[in-house]
Amino acid sequence: MLSTPLRYLVAFPAAMLLAAALPAAAAPTYAETGKIAGPDGGWDYVSFDPVHRRLFVSRGNGLTALDVDSGTLIGHLADGSHTHEPLVIPGGDQVLLTNGATSSALLLNAADGKLIASIPTAPFPDGAVYDTQSGLAVSFGASGIATLIDPVAKTQVATIAIGGKEEFPASDGQGRVFVNVESGNEIAVLDLKARTVAARYKLDGCDSPGGLAYAASADVLIAACDNKVAKVVAAKTGKVLASLPIGEGPDAVIYDPVRKLAFIPCGHDGVLEVIDVKGGADATVIQTVKTEVGARTGALDPKTGKLYLPTASYGAPVTPGGRPLSLPGTFHIVVVSPAG
Repeated sequence: MLSTPLRYLVAFPAAMLLAAALPAAAAPTYAETGKIAGPDGGWDYVSFDPVHRRLFVSRGNGLTALDVDSGTLIGHLADGSHTHEPLVIPGGDQVLLTNGATSSALLLNAADGKLIASIPTAPFPDGAVYDTQSGLAVSFGASGIATLIDPVAKTQVATIAIGGKEEFPASDGQGRVFVNVESGNEIAVLDLKARTVAARYKLDGCDSPGGLAYAASADVLIAACDNKVAKVVAAKTGKVLASLPIGEGPDAVIYDPVRKLAFIPCGHDGVLEVIDVKGGADATVIQTVKTEVGARTGALDPKTGKLYLPTASYGAPVTPGGRPLSLPGTFHIVVVSPAG
């Protein structure tokens, strides 16, 4: 958003030309700056409420909340079962939490976690996104069916059949929602007004796309793939503009609209990839930040530029080749901050 009054822009065109000619500010350098301990248990998606300055972490049994300014942690804000996405509803003091066990979206009071409504969804809801133009939330999951939800009316308004296993979604805020179809190695494009799948973008060379973000600055999508690659895709056409090397085990893509950077936490390698989006085709990885094994999802505070990545310490798997187990008493949130 431009903060300079219009009359000043008209009065000083020379100043505008000078500003345009100046080189872009250098991207900050990132590093781990802290850890915040929390209660044991699994976790999935993370979201940030920039108005109330709260971080929400979905847990296997509900929701954890952190006041990032005071450092106050509410270990268990709300109940749930197989919960996944804590979607902040803009301007309404509400969080919509996808609840896999009951195939529903739980509309919660963001302050105290009290249940406002339970809204039916397609089976096994997982990721969710909010579209500002339509005012709708859209949930996705393993059923291959997207559910459109009106958080004001507190009801399901439609479903859209997509097919395949859906992962992270993203919205351009103009009535189009994008979602990674992990089983098809593609991005499905939904037209919310028409209530249909408007396009499918094939992601050649991308195995099991998980994380996805929309970067408005370049009108591109950034998809994280399981084969240690990120694809930068033109949002309007689906053309793959760039392929970038990343670490192993990504499960989210986080976009910072203030600094025009994207971040991909890679849980297997314990690194955070920092991507300068630029114009899309010239996007590049500018830093690989050491984090921790297991830090695969997260959220960003656009005011401070800090990232919050949940994880835990791990022991050996019970069976050879199995998944390592998190150790009791070790769940925490890693804080990664820009220098200065």
